[in-house]
Amino acid sequence: MNDAQTPDLRASARELYDAGLCPLPVKADGSKSPDVRSWTPYKVTRSTPEEHDQWFNNGRHTGIGVVTGAVSGNIELIEFEGLAVKEGVLDEVAELAQNSGLGDLWEAVTTGWADQSPSGGVHYKVIVKGRPAAGNTKLARRLAREDEYTPEERQRLAEKPTSKIVRVLIETRGEGGFVVIAPSHGPTHPSGKPYVRLAGGPTTMTVVEPEELDALYALCRAHDAMPADEKAKTAPRPKRELPAGHVRPGDDFENRTDWPEIIGDEFDPIFTRGNTTYWRRKGKNQGISATTGHAADRDRLYVFTTSTTFESETPYDKFAAYTHLTQGGTTTEHFKRAAAELRNRNFGSEPPRQRLRSVPPRTSGHFTDGSSAIDPDSAPDEQETTASGPDLRIVVTKPELDITNEADAIDGLLDLMAGERLPDLYKRSSGPCWVHEDDENNPVVKQLGADNLRAYLADQVTTYQVVKDPFTEGTKEVRELVMPKTCSTILGRRDWPLLPLRGIVTSPVVRPDGTLIQAPGYDRATGLYLHPRIPLRRLAPQVTAESVERAKDIILNQMLADFPFVDDSDRAHFLGALLTPILRPYFYGPTPAFIITATAPGSGKSLLKDILKYCYGIAETAWPENDTELRKSITTQLYTTGQPVVVLDNLPNGFIIKSPVLSSLLTAEHWGDRVLGSTASVTMRNDRVWIITGNGLRTGGDNGRRAMWVRLDPNCPDPDQRDGYKVGDLRPWLRTNASTVVAALVTMVRAWLADGAKTVRKRKGDYSEWASMLAGLLAYLGVPDWLADSEAGQDEEELLWAAFLAAWHRELGNEPVPTGLIIARMAEHMPRGRNGEMPTPQGLGGWLRSRDGRYFKAPEVGSFKPVKVWDAHKCQNLWRVESHGGAA
Repeated sequence: MNDAQTPDLRASARELYDAGLCPLPVKADGSKSPDVRSWTPYKVTRSTPEEHDQWFNNGRHTGIGVVTGAVSGNIELIEFEGLAVKEGVLDEVAELAQNSGLGDLWEAVTTGWADQSPSGGVHYKVIVKGRPAAGNTKLARRLAREDEYTPEERQRLAEKPTSKIVRVLIETRGEGGFVVIAPSHGPTHPSGKPYVRLAGGPTTMTVVEPEELDALYALCRAHDAMPADEKAKTAPRPKRELPAGHVRPGDDFENRTDWPEIIGDEFDPIFTRGNTTYWRRKGKNQGISATTGHAADRDRLYVFTTSTTFESETPYDKFAAYTHLTQGGTTTEHFKRAAAELRNRNFGSEPPRQRLRSVPPRTSGHFTDGSSAIDPDSAPDEQETTASGPDLRIVVTKPELDITNEADAIDGLLDLMAGERLPDLYKRSSGPCWVHEDDENNPVVKQLGADNLRAYLADQVTTYQVVKDPFTEGTKEVRELVMPKTCSTILGRRDWPLLPLRGIVTSPVVRPDGTLIQAPGYDRATGLYLHPRIPLRRLAPQVTAESVERAKDIILNQMLADFPFVDDSDRAHFLGALLTPILRPYFYGPTPAFIITATAPGSGKSLLKDILKYCYGIAETAWPENDTELRKSITTQLYTTGQPVVVLDNLPNGFIIKSPVLSSLLTAEHWGDRVLGSTASVTMRNDRVWIITGNGLRTGGDNGRRAMWVRLDPNCPDPDQRDGYKVGDLRPWLRTNASTVVAALVTMVRAWLADGAKTVRKRKGDYSEWASMLAGLLAYLGVPDWLADSEAGQDEEELLWAAFLAAWHRELGNEPVPTGLIIARMAEHMPRGRNGEMPTPQGLGGWLRSRDGRYFKAPEVGSFKPVKVWDAHKCQNLWRVESHGGAA
């Protein structure tokens, strides 16, 4: 300085520069801001002596300051505002430093370099060693009193009443900060008073370790009157008023427990001043780590250090601190567990639990008890109710299930399945399914998706969750549907504890052991579900000869009497089709298709189909355009429908049935395919009777051997105008007598079983077991000519080749000849291509190779086969024809 009145700022700048600091001039407007165009560059680069000469030699500036942070040697400033000094906060921090073992450090900091501002505040500068200087931070604040408001602050409150007017008590300046220092004077400060150096200077600043500075900052933060609010993660959710006499466990714990019982293993109390207790982390020998009792509204733990399990600078009430220490966190679930633990320790009152209102029980459905004999006096009684037998699953009351926890919900649902408490829910290989009726009372099997299962459970199970009651602090049961993901998890299992559904039957059927399924509903012995399409008559205990004759009269002499079957075999075959659904579970293996064909429209094909419809129900589908669509149609019928008869109806006139897909179906016990609209593949039992109808139908390929023919020939013009039938119009008669017809068919089967179920050996390829069984049953009933039309089942193609081979054998003998000679000599008898063209020698050779060694039967002539002969001399294939049993 040049004299006591006018400070020498140039000399001060030199002192600061020599000590490694970055001095800047200060504006003379009371703003305490650097008086340079931009001081941002000086945050990283120190000002120069040349700049100091320019700024401070002309006497224009009255203030000087220092940029804090790395540019000035990593300086940080602790600033106690004039309010803090006036209100004794500085003295309290000094006292706290002495009591916490930081007295020597505090002494070194306060005497190293200290300035006093014109407002009475005190600045302490230190050099931080070992870490970059921190940013500017407010360590302690309080709300402004009303008498302290400035006009601007009053206006702010008028515009926004919820605003908080805050007074800073202690703050820091660090990286990127700026502080005015002594000997600034004059208009530098709004008061016009000078800054005064209290102790030391730039060369005597105390060097502190980061841990030491953090300890001093903790002393300052302990005097913060505005700590952070409790966060949601460290405080339970807002609480509602409890009914009289009820106390929450957490509240009871707050009132009955002292802090040493909660945090005594983490902290040691140092001393208490007023309501505030200062704590030090165990293992630490100086400083403070936390306070309790400092907040005015609630006794909270406030931790300053980051070296404990608690989150620093975050308030914890007693319950939150206990939850954090005992449960490992302060999420909602942690609070719930802590509350439950405290309740077990007799904190709080027992919460009430509101039970879910009971759901009215479901009443059981009406079931009849089976079919009957054909006695007219035993017609079905629509008003009769029978007791459910062991074969019926009737769930009278809806089970209740707690689904609060998803894992428990899954276990509970599986237990309900295993306990058979879910009506009409079964399983197939592809998962759970249910059985229901469509609009025409046909049974439908629905494979369940997640939405279907959820809807089913909503109807069949009273599911609820136990939730917190905000009014009573207890719990209550709230009706809640099963979550979709829970349903998906259940459907994703490999297996389900449900009864297996192996098929739907719509009439009484014979079990493999020869007994009869007659009670509607699920049959445990077979896995079949009896869903009668018509009211079933009661069964007489014994089948008499009179009832058998009456059954035959109803079926053969009344219902089928006026159909123009070509031969008795056609009638026998249709009767076999009628009896097959009743016998289907009794035998293994597939059944052939029944082809109902006629010479003209109106011959009665649809009426024969309707007999099956009224007795059993049928699933109808049009003949698809190609084999791909046929496969889809077959899969749909087997996967979704429950009717035991599937009809491929009304094929084009003269259509040749030639499909490898149909051939595969008719020889397979199980059908596998991909479900439409899904990537999943399923395997289903091929347990249906397949019916094909059309006029003038023929077969090709291998389909002829897989067919049973039912041929009609009215041998008259306008066959649809015929009249005078024994039963009148068949459809009205069936609507009235379908129960009687089914009872008659069941009586026929029962009588045959009672007679020993004798079979007659018949060879029908893959269908021999079924054919022999039906042969024995029809023989017992006296119905002739079962499988007597062996020629009728021959394919059109097979007959054509049989005729060609017979003519070849007749004209050329059995000598080997080349294909060219065959074409030249046998052109009149030669099979033709798709468009009627004559084959080439190479084409004929390909046809013969695909039929090499296969016999073709020519009616009334014999059986012949083509045989390939290699001509080594000419290096070509020759061909000859052999007759069955003929010479080579």
